[in-house]
Amino acid sequence: MPMTRIEVRRHRPPEQVQALIEAVYQAQHEALKLPEGDRQIRYVEHRPEHFAVPPGKSEDYTYVEILLFPGRSLEAKRRLYRGIVERFGRIGIAPADVFIVVQEPPLENWAIRGGVPACEVDLGFSLDV
Repeated sequence: MPMTRIEVRRHRPPEQVQALIEAVYQAQHEALKLPEGDRQIRYVEHRPEHFAVPPGKSEDYTYVEILLFPGRSLEAKRRLYRGIVERFGRIGIAPADVFIVVQEPPLENWAIRGGVPACEVDLGFSLDV
């Protein structure tokens, strides 16, 4: 159940926005072995004056932040990063313009299924990938 936010500083047509969301979903599904349809992905478009671009990056600079249940291996995360970067590349975003951050709050810090701590719930899938 990753919670993902894609942040950009330039407008894209709706079909490109959907392609970016789908790219992240497919990368997560493959790399993390998520259940089908498990997508909580938001796309946030900032006004350029509200989103500074780091030196050496273009106007296509894209920030992806993913909150994950802890437990995935470094190799699974590598597959995730590669999957996102490769798919974004097919949409026209250069690998150097993609910045990904994964955060893993402990299960007791996630309230799911009506406010129950995730550590007390059978998630129905393995975090050991």
